[in-house]
Amino acid sequence: MLNADDLAALLEARHTDPFGVLGLHDDTQGRATVSTFQPGASEVRVVDAATGKLLAQLPAVHVAGFFEGPVGAAGERPRYRLSVTWADGQVSEVEDSFRFPPILGETDAWLLAEGSHLRPYEILGAHPRRIDEVDGVAFTVWAPNAARVSVVGDFNVWDGRRHPMRLRRECGVWETFVAGIGVGTAYKFEIRTHGGAILQKADPMGFAAELRPRTASVVAGLPPVRAVPAGRSAANALDAPISVYELHPGSWRRKPEEGNRFLTWREMADELVPYVKDLGFTHIELMPVSEHPFDGSWGYQPVGLYAPTSRFGSPEDFGTFVDAVHAAGLGLFIDWVPGHFPSDPHGLANFDGTPLYEHSDPREGYHPDWNTLIYNFGRNEVRNFLVGNALYWIERFGVDGLRVDAVASLLYRDYSRRAGEWIPNIYGGRENLEAIGFLRRMNEVVGEHGQGAITLAEESTAWPAVSRPPYMGGLGFHFKWNMGWMHDTLKYVEHEPVHRRFHHNELTFGLVYAFDENFVLPLSHDEVVHGKGSLIAKMPGDGWQKFANLRAYYGFMWTHPGKKLLFMGGEFAQGREWNHDQSLDWHLLDHEWHRGVQALVRDLNAVYKRLPALHQRDCEGQGFGWLDLNNSDWSVVAYARYGRDENAVALAVCNFTPEVRHAYRMGVPRAGRYHEALNTDAAVYGGSNFGNAGKTIEAQPIPWNGYSHSIEIALPPLATILFEYQP
Repeated sequence: MLNADDLAALLEARHTDPFGVLGLHDDTQGRATVSTFQPGASEVRVVDAATGKLLAQLPAVHVAGFFEGPVGAAGERPRYRLSVTWADGQVSEVEDSFRFPPILGETDAWLLAEGSHLRPYEILGAHPRRIDEVDGVAFTVWAPNAARVSVVGDFNVWDGRRHPMRLRRECGVWETFVAGIGVGTAYKFEIRTHGGAILQKADPMGFAAELRPRTASVVAGLPPVRAVPAGRSAANALDAPISVYELHPGSWRRKPEEGNRFLTWREMADELVPYVKDLGFTHIELMPVSEHPFDGSWGYQPVGLYAPTSRFGSPEDFGTFVDAVHAAGLGLFIDWVPGHFPSDPHGLANFDGTPLYEHSDPREGYHPDWNTLIYNFGRNEVRNFLVGNALYWIERFGVDGLRVDAVASLLYRDYSRRAGEWIPNIYGGRENLEAIGFLRRMNEVVGEHGQGAITLAEESTAWPAVSRPPYMGGLGFHFKWNMGWMHDTLKYVEHEPVHRRFHHNELTFGLVYAFDENFVLPLSHDEVVHGKGSLIAKMPGDGWQKFANLRAYYGFMWTHPGKKLLFMGGEFAQGREWNHDQSLDWHLLDHEWHRGVQALVRDLNAVYKRLPALHQRDCEGQGFGWLDLNNSDWSVVAYARYGRDENAVALAVCNFTPEVRHAYRMGVPRAGRYHEALNTDAAVYGGSNFGNAGKTIEAQPIPWNGYSHSIEIALPPLATILFEYQP
C-alpha cells in the first residue's frame, strides 16, 4: 500500500490524504492490509481488540517508523489494536486512529458547507465521544485551503505526523478521532499551507483554553443545555424594569492578601451576586468573557469565542456563576464581540494559510482603530460561525442577553477610514451590506431560538431602526444604548452650575428622539477610562457639591425614559478612574458621602421597580410628558412619567443649581395628592435634608404651564425629587 512517494510525504507531514494509505485497506493482492506510522517503534503487532489475540506481526518498511502487513483476506474488517514495542523495550497497546469511520454525517457536512448549520458547535471542535466501543475525542476543524491538518498535543508529543486528519472536501472540514484522551487534554491544530509553512492554531470552536501566556485549546465537554430561567421573557421585556450593573470581572474585587489575584467564578457567585441583588439591580452585565490573550484589551480582542476565559476558572465554574445569578432572581448579559479579532498567530488570522475568517484586502479586513482584523461577513461559513456562537452562549450557558460591541464599526465600510482607504459596497455606498445581513440573521436566530433572551446594540450613530425587527427594515436588536443621551447629559453636568443655563438643551434634547428606539441609558466603562476621570470627578464644585451633583444626575437618569446601566464603582462614587489591573476602592465605603451614594442607588432601583410609571412605558412616547421644559434660568426641569394604568403617574423635578427654591410651583397632570417618594438631597444620602419631608401634597386648582392643577413644593439644591401620584 505504501509507495515511495507516500512514505516521503507521510514522513515530511505533507501527505494530502493520509487516510487513503494508512489504516486497514485491501491491497492489490486480495488481502486486508494494515499500514501504520509509529515513530520510535521497533516492532508492531496487530491484535484483536476484544480478545487480545495476535492477528499479525507487521513487517517494518525500509523507512524507519513505518510498518505494513496483511491481517486477513480482502473485505475482512476486524476490530483491532496495535501492540507497539518501543526502542526502549516498553510495550503499549494503542488504537489506530485510521481505522475509525468518518465523523461528520452527510446532513451536517451539507449544512456546514451551506453555512446554515444552526448549532455548528455541536459538530465542530473537540468532542469527547465513544466510537466503536472506544473512548476518545473527535476533532473537526474548518480549514478548506490547507494542504494538511493534524491535531497535536502532549498525547503525540506535538508531532504533526502522528495524527493527520481526513479532509471532507464537500465542506472543507478536517476530522479525526484520537482514542485514549479526554477532558483536560491540551491540543492545537497543526496546519500545513500550500506554500509549505507550518502553523499551529488554537481551535476556533474550542470550549476551553489554557491560561495566558499559553495558547492551546483544552478538551472540554459541550456544556449542557441550561433550563430557561422562569420569567426571563417578562424580565427582559420592553415594559420591564431593567437596571443593569456592568462590571469587569477581573477588577471588581481582587484578593490583595493573595498576590492581588482574581476572584474565581465561584467566588463571584458568593460575593458579587448577593451584592448586586442587595443594590436592587435586575441584571448583571459582564464585559467580554470569551478567551483573550491580552488583559489590557478587557476582553474586546477575543481569540476563543466559544471558551469562557480561563482567568476565572473552568467552563463549569462559569456555568455555576450563571446558575447563581439566576437563583438570585437576576438576569445576566455578556458583552459579545463579532466586530473584530486580533492577529495573534495562534488565532483566526490567516487560519489555513489564507485569509479565511477575515477579508484579504486590508481596506475591508483591517481595523485601524484597534489594530485588529474584521470578519468576512459575506462568507457563509464565517457568518454561521458567529451566529452559532451567539446561540451557544444563550443555550449552553443560559445567558439572558448579548450586548453587541461597536455595532457602528460593523455598519459602515468607511468607519474610521479616510478617502481611498475603503471599498464601497456593490451599489457604491458606504453601508456594509454583508454585516447588516449578518446582524439581522443573528437577531432572527436569537429571537426564534433564544426563549426570551435579548440583544442590545452599542451603536453610536443615527443609524435608523436599530431596535426594530428585520421585517420592518430594522436590524432586529431589542434595545440600543443611547450614546447621545450619555454624551449630552454628561457634558451638561460637567458645566459649572452658573453656566448651565446656557446649555439647557443638552439636558432636554434627548427627549426629541427618546422613543425612536428602545433605549438603554448607559453610564458604562467607556466613560471612566483613558483620562476621562470617574463620574464623581466630572462633577464641578467643592466636595459636597460634587456628591450632590452626582446624586441629582442619578435621580434624573433613573426617572428619565429608558432602561438603566451603571458601571461598577459608580454606585459608590469611586474617586479615581477605573484601572483594569486594580480592585475597586472598597475602602471608600467607610466614608459617609460614598455610602450615601450607594444607598441612593439602592433606593433608586427600588422605586424604579416599584412604580410602573417609571418603567412600564420606557419605550413609548405616551409614557412621558414635560411639566417644566424651558426653565433654563433656574436650570430646572420637571416631567411626568406614566404607566398603563391611568393612575400610574410619577413626577420628577431636577434642580441643577445650588440655589434653594422655597416655593417652586409646577403644573400637574391629575387632580389629587402627590407623595414625595424620594429626594436625592436627603440626609441619609449625604444631603442637606431640605425638601418636603416625605409629605403628601394636595394639588390645587391653580392653572400652571398648561395644566389645570398645580402644586407648590420646596426644591432642594442640586437635587432630584420624585413624587408618586395618589388619586
